[in-house]
Amino acid sequence: MADLKAAFESAVANSKNLSERPDNATLLKIYALYKQATVGDVTEKKPGFGDMVGRAKWDAWNGLKGTSSEQAMQQYVDLIASLS
Repeated sequence: MADLKAAFESAVANSKNLSERPDNATLLKIYALYKQATVGDVTEKKPGFGDMVGRAKWDAWNGLKGTSSEQAMQQYVDLIASLS
């Protein structure tokens, strides 16, 4: 677990220095995996129709409901590695 946590923290740092900006769908996946790994299942209310970005983020995060923190960390590490 300590190795995974270290790899996750390294991937988070690397995500800020990607050579090119990922597309919006990939950015949502990165966001959702990060939130699932660090917070767990979404508990906040879904944002209203006026907040399109917030709704997209909420939907992406909610799509990972039930994914363990460790699984989300590993998927995050793998995704960032594939983008580097």
